Amino acid sequence: MTTHKTGTRAQWLKARLELIKAEKELTRRSDELARQRQELPWVPINKGYRFETDEGSASLADLFRGRSQLLVYHFMFGPDYAAGCPSCSMIADGFNGFAIHLANHDVTLTAVSRAPLAKLQAYKRRMGWTFPWASSFGGDFNFDFSVGLTEQQQREGTVEYNYQPSSPVAVVTSFPETVAQFAAMCGTDAPTYMRERPGMSAFVLEDGVVCHAYSTYARGLDSLWGAYQWLDRAPKGRNEGDGVWWKRHDEYGKS
Repeated sequence: MTTHKTGTRAQWLKARLELIKAEKELTRRSDELARQRQELPWVPINKGYRFETDEGSASLADLFRGRSQLLVYHFMFGPDYAAGCPSCSMIADGFNGFAIHLANHDVTLTAVSRAPLAKLQAYKRRMGWTFPWASSFGGDFNFDFSVGLTEQQQREGTVEYNYQPSSPVAVVTSFPETVAQFAAMCGTDAPTYMRERPGMSAFVLEDGVVCHAYSTYARGLDSLWGAYQWLDRAPKGRNEGDGVWWKRHDEYGKS
């Protein structure tokens, strides 16, 4: 039996009209934040990053695919993973549908991961995805954009994530159960799993120069997580509880 309060339609409407004021204020604030993001200074990229793609070796400028804007999703799939991160996979499930719309608005959406290209291609086929996915294996791209760290950096806590210093793993006696679960789902252990971090970065290409425009991490990705936006409007919300409730889309119904 539900313990949630019930009421009349008139009571609901009164509460809903109060809520819409807050929703409209949030929308206006979101519009303002978007404007502020777009006003951030552009930082020229002077490093010659190389990637492996379905079309062969590529530069960062090549990833734009002839467009002037590039959105990169930093997908957690390390060289030692057997499969991509389940959370990143859930986010990426939405890419196929809107990537074509972005492409026709002068924006290329691509994923980038440190795993070798062959691993990414095999996983992409398994998931039925068609969006571009490049491998940064052996390069500095992930490290420079704070979504990858070495084992030594992990032990020493000498890198930052989400604009804050990372805690040294050496002082961590155990990882949260959810981290252990995700690591197992990726075929690796918790420390190896945590050497990859999720995020997204935006770049612009003008007059032959690539510039970094924006990056966000951690909870900053919530608004890109399509399923979360729907769940936040469902009667019981995300209803996450203490465990991992989601799987890769081809794993539901499996024991």
